[in-house]
Amino acid sequence: MQWKKYWMWLISLFYVLVPTLSLAQETVTAAPLSPEAIKWGFIAAAIAVGASSLGAGIAVALVGSSAMGALSEKPELAGRALIFLGLAEGIAIYGLIVAIMILGKI
Repeated sequence: MQWKKYWMWLISLFYVLVPTLSLAQETVTAAPLSPEAIKWGFIAAAIAVGASSLGAGIAVALVGSSAMGALSEKPELAGRALIFLGLAEGIAIYGLIVAIMILGKI
């Protein structure tokens, strides 16, 4: 008998969500962007990728040299050093994702 209560909740949730989902599928046309806005969008995407790649390069250089120094003294730290290098490289990926989001809005 307990399942009937959950079944009614599921049916009521269905009747609530179906109209909102059909509204979300309607296409909304946005106003066309001016060429000036498009130009600034491309510049913003380029700055996002460039700055994040520059920052990632500096981070990898610092972390990599420190990791090599640590590995020369304690070779068992290799796993941790690779994790920190991966985190430093992630900065460039974040910039690329932001640039893709910016270009998606244009």
